[in-house]
Amino acid sequence: MGITKNKFGIYNNQNIDLFTLKNANGMEVKITNYGATITSLIIPNSKGELENIACGFDTLEGYFGKDYVENSPYFGSTVGRYCSQIKDAKFSLNGKAYTLASNCGNNNLHGGTVGFDKKIWEVEIIDDNSLKMHLTSKDLEEGYPGNVEVSVLFTVTPENELKIDYHAIPDQDTPLSLTNHTYFNLDAFSGTVEDHIVTVNTNKRQEMDETGAGTGTIINVSGKADDLREGKRIGNVHKDMGDGFEHFYVFDNPDFKLNQVASIISKESGRSLTVFSTEPCMLLYTGKYTSDTIKRENGEQYGKYRGFCCETHRYQNGPNIENSPKSITKAEEAFKSTTIFKFGWK
Repeated sequence: MGITKNKFGIYNNQNIDLFTLKNANGMEVKITNYGATITSLIIPNSKGELENIACGFDTLEGYFGKDYVENSPYFGSTVGRYCSQIKDAKFSLNGKAYTLASNCGNNNLHGGTVGFDKKIWEVEIIDDNSLKMHLTSKDLEEGYPGNVEVSVLFTVTPENELKIDYHAIPDQDTPLSLTNHTYFNLDAFSGTVEDHIVTVNTNKRQEMDETGAGTGTIINVSGKADDLREGKRIGNVHKDMGDGFEHFYVFDNPDFKLNQVASIISKESGRSLTVFSTEPCMLLYTGKYTSDTIKRENGEQYGKYRGFCCETHRYQNGPNIENSPKSITKAEEAFKSTTIFKFGWK
């Protein structure tokens, strides 16, 4: 189908571009090199109607609006150098202590004050279906050790998949955990996601402390409200828990193989999303902190429970958790990670 490129705005005196990837089935993904951010994702519903199902904006200015900046929901962005929270914004590595920005209470969140989501990425068009974005993260940037060469490959396939391949090589041992922070609503924001049916293929999740950081303890959720192995209506689980999802589900995947980890279905629109990942952890988040004041320029309404995230990554607070799988990437070794979002419509 070919990839199109359009001007999206100007940031720090640099042109920011918007790239559109399509397949022959009506699937269309728009990605900007500001933050390697997915700005929209259009797929048909069961009636063949094309609608956007991803939170985002149609202009670069939308990502700098007051309500958005104050709420900081990271719509669609590529998150790094280490996503989710690091306890007390510090860790020790090879006998040395490192201090990070405290941008989430006393903790570090999503790589710090100016993480990968706020960087301008270089772009390489690979072919008609694939786009690669590159970034160099400098030694001690946001407090993290080592220079890191990072790339993210976005591919839209004929099978209605959005495939995201992450690759990074540091010149020093350093924490690395990359993810994409897209919020989906399979009903195209006609309501909340509470009528969606969600399945997550594990009975384990990370325990969080009162600050929201991982403790290292793995909780067995078998038979509990948040046991999603059989598939449950999101709204019913919200009611049973008395809160929205912010759950770090853990998978038995010691070899980091690509496995199906979750699926979400909407009976109303007929759309489905199946998530495959090589990662040992996935945050299921239903936007319980997302501000209801945030809208797309066309009035598309976002807010609490109006989008869900399936953020695949290493353990949150992994640098401070003993034996956390591959939370540290060794010097000159390659960090590799793949996540596939496969869409369907009936």
